[in-house]
Amino acid sequence: MLFWIISALLTVIVAVVLLSPLLRASARATRYDEGEAAVYRDQLRELERDKAEGLISAEDADYARAEIGRRLLAIAGREKTGEEADEIASEPSEARPPVRRRYTFSQAFILLCLPLIGLAGYLEIGSPGTPDAPLEARIENPGDDVDLLVAKVERHLASNPEDGNGWNVLAPVYSRIGRLDDAELAYRNAIRILGPDAERMNGLGETIVLRNDGIVTDDAQMAFQAALKLEPNNPRADFYLALALEQSGRRAEALAAFQTIAAASPPTAPWMALVNQHIAANSAGMPLANAPAVPAADAAAAGSTAPANPVAPGNPSAEDIANAQQMSEADRGEMIRGMVASLDARLKEDPNNFEGWMRLVRSYAMLKDKERAEAALKEGLKAFPASGAEGQQLIAMAKELGLDVEEVSQ
Repeated sequence: MLFWIISALLTVIVAVVLLSPLLRASARATRYDEGEAAVYRDQLRELERDKAEGLISAEDADYARAEIGRRLLAIAGREKTGEEADEIASEPSEARPPVRRRYTFSQAFILLCLPLIGLAGYLEIGSPGTPDAPLEARIENPGDDVDLLVAKVERHLASNPEDGNGWNVLAPVYSRIGRLDDAELAYRNAIRILGPDAERMNGLGETIVLRNDGIVTDDAQMAFQAALKLEPNNPRADFYLALALEQSGRRAEALAAFQTIAAASPPTAPWMALVNQHIAANSAGMPLANAPAVPAADAAAAGSTAPANPVAPGNPSAEDIANAQQMSEADRGEMIRGMVASLDARLKEDPNNFEGWMRLVRSYAMLKDKERAEAALKEGLKAFPASGAEGQQLIAMAKELGLDVEEVSQ
């Protein structure tokens, strides 16, 4: 009932606010008309005095009286002078012309239509039968409302600040809704109470990175390094540490770190697309990596001194890597093309090398030689058919590189 009383009062207030300009305009117009009519009546009286004193002829007086009477009729709508005024005065009131009304339609619309439209709209889309729901009751039953869920946990933690599980639950929620300062505090509280684990340390590190506009700061690196100690096989921490190397300008080390992530990851891993982007950016267009060993071309381009995999065909010797470090970009690119061609020739002699086919297809794709990449994929699928696990990995990688897989696999 209180709701309807408040609604009625608000409706009246709104109507008064909307009507007040119209009422003021009507009042101003009425006062103006009354003043103008008084002026014309004074002119009629002066006209009669002038006629009585002989200052104006009877004929001219009649003309002037008719003109003044016309103006009065235009103002009042029913006031006339002389004989016309007497005739109208003798008519019944119902026959008299109605007094002009101002803004009648607008006033009626505001008083009647607007409240009816508002009421009909509320009954259609509102919930007039819904009972009151104080904040306390809504917090107790938050449903799917994230803000209420957060408020409920915050209220619990206010009285139980040493509940590590509460902080652990709240921290990633804070991060998702953009409350990064609160998220960092929640992660630190959870780590202080429950102890560090890989998930919490990664979450803390990511929150610090987000707070610093994507920069992997020293604090974030410490969190990711701690996560790696707790869980060595941790591509999430590895990625951010590699990103830190890239941001500090250590591109060769960053390239090697991203290649290591790619080598340890399955081709269909959801993070591979992003990792490959960073590999391409740091190697300036050199072939990507996704094999157990670092690809030969990438190792040469990065100037890596890591030992090559002797089983994989096409890997450079230590002397090749040392020479690559002294080359210009053009010479190094030419050397890499020679390595890729050598790898292609060796695979034709010994096609039973899955790692080699993965590297060859990717190398041609990164060298922008789509025709040779698709030809290599086709040859690789002959040795490792698409029905097998290796063939499926070849196809998945080719799709990621933008090759025409359907035409090749037919």
